[in-house]
Amino acid sequence: MLGNFMGDYVKGKDYQKYPDGIRKGIILHRAIDSFTDTHPVVHRSKTHLNARYHKFSGIIVDIFYDHFLCVEWERYANVPLQEYIHNFYRLAADNFSKFPPLVKRFLPFFIINNWLESYQTVEGIESVLYRMSQRTSLPGEAQYAIHELVREYDSFRQEFLEFFPSLQSYVELRLNPEKAGS
Repeated sequence: MLGNFMGDYVKGKDYQKYPDGIRKGIILHRAIDSFTDTHPVVHRSKTHLNARYHKFSGIIVDIFYDHFLCVEWERYANVPLQEYIHNFYRLAADNFSKFPPLVKRFLPFFIINNWLESYQTVEGIESVLYRMSQRTSLPGEAQYAIHELVREYDSFRQEFLEFFPSLQSYVELRLNPEKAGS
């Protein structure tokens, strides 16, 4: 879980300096990113945003899909969302020293502002996009993204529902390659 969370902030072979479990999470994060970036359904979702966001449309779609994962959480998870979020925040705080410097800088803010819980609402997504545009190279046009999310909400939701089971299958096979022949 920790490695997956920090995956975007560990570059190149730097993952090798982490303990085995974190290393596996970073590698899984990279595999998920690659799978997602090349998936035709995700490409379809990006077309709603390409005109304004270009290369950043994938980041916005990832955030929108995180929203739909929260909204549809009970369909995919055995543990309640609030419990999962609480457990993640506790795990992250308990392992703070293991994070790369950039994650250490934003993690307290991330937890205090309860970013994961905010993914449940459109207003929360707007806030996340605004905060991200303040701290990253993401263009500062949260209003446009939210306008598109609201305007194409059913399309984005259907695309997520089409995509996510294939991602789950992909991750299952990555974690349990012996099941590939079953």
